[in-house]
Amino acid sequence: MPDVDPTFYRSPTAAITAAPEQLAYVAAFDPSGQKKDALAVVDCAAGSATYGSVVGWAELPTAGNELHHFGWNACSSALCHEGHAGHLERRYLLVPGIRSSRIYVLDTKPDPRHPVVVHTIEADELAGAGYSRPHTVHCGTGGIFMSALGGANGADGPGGVALIDHDTFAVIGPWEVERGAQVLAYDVWWHLNYDTVITSEWATPSMVENGLNPEDLLGRKFGHHLNFWSMSERKLLQRIDLGDEHQMVLELRPAHDPTQAWGFVDTVISAEDLSASVWVWHKDGAQWSVDKVITIPAEPAEPDDLPELLKPFGAVPPLVTDIDLSVDDRWLYVSCWGTGELKQYDVSDPFRPRETASVRLGGIVRREPHPAAPDLPLRGGPQMVEISRDGRRVYVTNSLYAAWDDTLYPDGVGAWMAKVDADVSAGGLQLDNRFFSHGDDFRGLRVHQTRLQGGDASSDSYCYTS
Repeated sequence: MPDVDPTFYRSPTAAITAAPEQLAYVAAFDPSGQKKDALAVVDCAAGSATYGSVVGWAELPTAGNELHHFGWNACSSALCHEGHAGHLERRYLLVPGIRSSRIYVLDTKPDPRHPVVVHTIEADELAGAGYSRPHTVHCGTGGIFMSALGGANGADGPGGVALIDHDTFAVIGPWEVERGAQVLAYDVWWHLNYDTVITSEWATPSMVENGLNPEDLLGRKFGHHLNFWSMSERKLLQRIDLGDEHQMVLELRPAHDPTQAWGFVDTVISAEDLSASVWVWHKDGAQWSVDKVITIPAEPAEPDDLPELLKPFGAVPPLVTDIDLSVDDRWLYVSCWGTGELKQYDVSDPFRPRETASVRLGGIVRREPHPAAPDLPLRGGPQMVEISRDGRRVYVTNSLYAAWDDTLYPDGVGAWMAKVDADVSAGGLQLDNRFFSHGDDFRGLRVHQTRLQGGDASSDSYCYTS
């Protein structure tokens, strides 16, 4: 491929050794739907006078989108496949509104600190593929993959994956040819060398848009399967039930080494004891298997310190809402949004993770402050996690989803973004006192996912080992 984008890395090692990120892009939204949503740009260059500050702001034309997950139009997987009409580069960010079902395309190339909206995929275009409530973006074979929670026009399903043209951003149609028994949707990832796509399960739009309903949780109505698909045939091959007590099977983190056929997924909460868990999927002969490898228990708490939903339980659940795997496949980070903790595990042996460090921020009960503002009790907790390609910097933001924020943190979560320095030799975490954007830095909006300039640990699939 001539004139290849230098941020298309042949291998995980190439990504790790490339120049570090200078900027972070952060999805920001108004939970009331009154102010226009935006993409905040944060300075990550350690020697900069504005390090850790918001240095750019791309306001969208509309409000009420609830920006959530977003991603690049192209990434390192472009080196694995051909057939594009134009020159691909990691230039555009596709930013879906999970409530509005609009998808905004922002160009970062003219001025990386001030991306501009250059295209909008309207909700009715996504509905043409049979979907709404877009969630996760990954560049991939045949187009950009866009997972979606809902059926057309907000219907309760089935959710799935829409395919979007790499060059024109036209909605091509549904990715699936044979869906089988799959109905619920959430994340999508793959093992390119194993012709396998994997999808996870959260819930239908009606189950999530008004907050966490305890009857849905206790009734075990949330997703509890992993789905394995043929990438080439686009049909469902295998469904694995993790057990209906393990509610909400969310973030998929496959090994970055393209020769490996394993990855991690988290479940948010157990309907039996409020614990959370992390599972490893792996190839087992011709089939796939999934094993639980981490259990994180709930922490006892006084009922008076808990929101109404949790008072009967006398405990605060960890609520593992995100995980992220370092590009070298050695370190797994687990965010416990309920207890306000970010955990680090050594997963050199993915079947036997070993906890090596943790930091506390926020939490339903603890409200642990950041050392940069020791008198400011924090609401929310480490939620979305993003890791630099070299693994040395871990960025966290604190909002989950507006209606769920308000159910579990009734006085709101505010907005904050922190950076944690990671020891990538022996393990260890240290909060960076210089990097703590919060409050008015985000102009009254809440913040969700982060993407790093040049790619990050959850953006890319790699084609080669060297």
